[in-house]
Amino acid sequence: MKMRTELVRHKNQNRIAAYFENDPKIIERFKRLPDARWSKTMRCWHIPDTEENRKKFRLIESKEHDLEKLKQVSEFERWLLSRRYSSNTIKTYKEALKIFIGYFKDKSIEEINNRDIIVFNNDYILARKLSSSYQNQMVNAIKLFFGAMEDKKIELELVHRPKKEKTLPNVLSKEEIQSILSALSNRKHKCMLGLIYACGLRRSELLNLKKEHIDSNRMLLIIKQSKGKKDRVVPIGDKILDLLRDYYVHYKPQTWLFEGLIKGEKYDERSLSNVLKQAIKRAGISKPVSLHWLRHSYATHLLESGTDIRYIQELLGHNSSRTTEIYTHVSRHQIGKIKSPFEDL
Repeated sequence: MKMRTELVRHKNQNRIAAYFENDPKIIERFKRLPDARWSKTMRCWHIPDTEENRKKFRLIESKEHDLEKLKQVSEFERWLLSRRYSSNTIKTYKEALKIFIGYFKDKSIEEINNRDIIVFNNDYILARKLSSSYQNQMVNAIKLFFGAMEDKKIELELVHRPKKEKTLPNVLSKEEIQSILSALSNRKHKCMLGLIYACGLRRSELLNLKKEHIDSNRMLLIIKQSKGKKDRVVPIGDKILDLLRDYYVHYKPQTWLFEGLIKGEKYDERSLSNVLKQAIKRAGISKPVSLHWLRHSYATHLLESGTDIRYIQELLGHNSSRTTEIYTHVSRHQIGKIKSPFEDL
């Protein structure tokens, strides 16, 4: 079994990352190691960086060399912060960059060239059957990082992004949405999922809401500094407003509209995903529903009810109408008008 190991900085800790093909026996061995963990972002198992573990995996890289790479990643993080990139984007680009430069452990960052990017795409991304969107994130991080460096061997104009996969949005029926919400007995949980669907919100938009963002007089929800640093407003109806009022009376949030167990702290992203996971299980839905399916369903149902696609674009906060037009491909209202020639036989 071929295994590649490297030293990484993960969640402010020095760790040893191990990359290998999926093998249940190897995974079981890793699970038995002290403080061994799986990282979804790095897509690898990792253990504490200790002398004992270094000897165990025969790591020969010098600490000085690894620290220099970590230092440059930290400088890249400060560069992103100075340009006001979102915290999620910074986290994504940092992890992507660490994986990329860590792959070439025998090279300094200054020695990495365009040929290395091709090798990385073939031997790391394609070999692991990772998605084109993941590859695109890597390319974004690489171009930003090396574009900010003065001494580099990479020609940025030769770094190409992968072709975007043309996939249709996943959409639930109104009956399925109703069954998911009906499966929730907790007021907060029902209100959160209900608001995502009622206003077509992204997960981060929901969790960043504050009570002052609800304008009940004008029946509007104000979404501040969302994707692309944009503000927008979406209409809210009486039904979801009643749900919000009932929730507010019982929970009385202090800072954020939806807070976790500790007052003043945002509700956890993973906990929100788990809420949906439990709801679809109780509702008897076998589809792999994610929170973004609710947003897709909102847009599609608006289109099916006759809402102009230009208004839907504004409600979703899309820069281009082309992004919004994907919903025309899954709308029953549009497709339902088409008659199969078989019916004329």
